[in-house]
This record gives sequence, C-alpha cells and structure tokens, in this order.
Amino acid sequence: MVVSVSRRCDIPRFAFNWFLERLDEGFVDVINPFNAKQTRRVSLESVDLFAFWTRDPAFILEHSDNLEKRGSGFFVMTTITGYPAILEPNAPQIDAVIATMEKLAKKITPDRIIWRYDPIFISNFTDYEFHRNNFAGLAGRLNGIVNKVIVSVYDEYPKAQKRIAKLMSGGLKPLAHYNEDGTLLSSVRDLLACLAKSAHDNGMEIQSCAEEDLSDCGIPPGACIDAVYIAKVFGLNGPGRDRSQRKRCLCAQSVDIGSYGSCPAGCVYCYGNIKQ
Repeated sequence: MVVSVSRRCDIPRFAFNWFLERLDEGFVDVINPFNAKQTRRVSLESVDLFAFWTRDPAFILEHSDNLEKRGSGFFVMTTITGYPAILEPNAPQIDAVIATMEKLAKKITPDRIIWRYDPIFISNFTDYEFHRNNFAGLAGRLNGIVNKVIVSVYDEYPKAQKRIAKLMSGGLKPLAHYNEDGTLLSSVRDLLACLAKSAHDNGMEIQSCAEEDLSDCGIPPGACIDAVYIAKVFGLNGPGRDRSQRKRCLCAQSVDIGSYGSCPAGCVYCYGNIKQ
C-alpha cells in the first residue's frame, strides 16, 4: 500500500509530529472529504511506501533515519515556485528549502527527491518572462539535487478563482491560460517548451501532472505517484491507476491521510485551500 502524505495539506511542514505519533499508534482515521460523517481507519503498520508532498522537507530530513529504520520506503515531492507573497503568503524561505533538499539528497539519493513547479500561474506578477527566468534559476540551483521536475498549469477551481478575484483590487491581474475550448493557449505551450529546455539543460527529467498531451513541448505525461518510478527506485510492484483522481491524472492507487482546509500556508491558487 502507498500512503500519500498529503495532496490535501502540507503534513510534513505543519503536522509532522502528528504524523510520527500516528506511526507509533499504527493507524490514522481519515474523514471522507466528500462526506464528513464517514471515517476510514487506515493502518500504517503494513505500508510499502510513503509519498510525501511538501514545501519544506526540514522535518523529513530531521527524522529520516527514524523513517528508514521503520522499514517503509519514502520519497519526497517538494514544491518550489518562488512566487510573490500576494500568491503565497506563508511560503518558506527558498534558500533554506534548497539547503535542506541538498542535505536530504546526500542521505537518501536525488532519485527520491522530486521538484514540483506547480501550478504555473500566469499573472502580471508572474508573467511569461518571470516564469522563464524563475524556473531556469531554480533549475540551476537544484542541478544535482533532484533528477526530476513535475509541472502543471493552474486549474481554475471556483474557490481559488474567488480568492484571486478579491486580490484584483490589490493589483493582481491574472492572465489567461486556456482557450475557450479548454486547451492551453499556444503562448503557454511555448512557455512550457522553454521550461523543458531549462530542465534538460540542468540534467532533469521533466513531466506533466494531469495535463493535456505536452509531448510536442518536450514534456511527456507523467504521474506524481508513478508505478514505473516505484518499481524502478524501490523494487515494488506498483499498484494500478487511481480512478478516483482527476480524469487526466495518471497516479497509481494510494491512500491519502490529509484533510482539506487544514493547511496554514494559504496559497491563493491551491485547490486544498477551501476558504473563499
């Protein structure tokens, strides 16, 4: 079994002591995000692999030896976007995060650390030039620390759109990402091709997350919880595709132990942030 920690909130950054307590207890009760009256008890005693999602892996580094001794493998997906505070009011300091990732890579190898540049949100503060320069700069700093980067383009979730609309009076001007038919603008695809070149120039594999086919941009479709990756790096037979995820999501089956609306980061564009 693969346990996701977590798509819904940043447990490694904000609740890692809770996570360790649940490991000691051997289970965690997870509320159904679509029905608060339903609770599922998830055993943590026979986990094959933990997939960590975070903006700051400092606590994972601190407790990495403990995690290794428990016998369950783990890998870490770390999101670094470098957006301004109007979009990411509580983002961790990038220099510290990269330093932590470098130390962690030396302990568990770069194969087990994945960089997420996600989502790509285009606005007057984060325009095309910003993304080209920002991604290239981050890729250069992460060269040798990670071997893979995952990208996706901002999806217009209703609650996120309402938060963004409120910020427009403060000067934020979101730019279009999609054509009327829901496909990505050609200018966005050109940007993605540019990011792909920067990734390759820095020795990184790049893949998309739940996107339309971007192969002609140099970005093959991928999965964050990837059965092929799991088999290659951990020698585990990866589970089948998770049909409960979004239509274009290619992730393998996992059990998520997070809770929507519980993350203090408050990123404006985040689907896990349920505040309007």
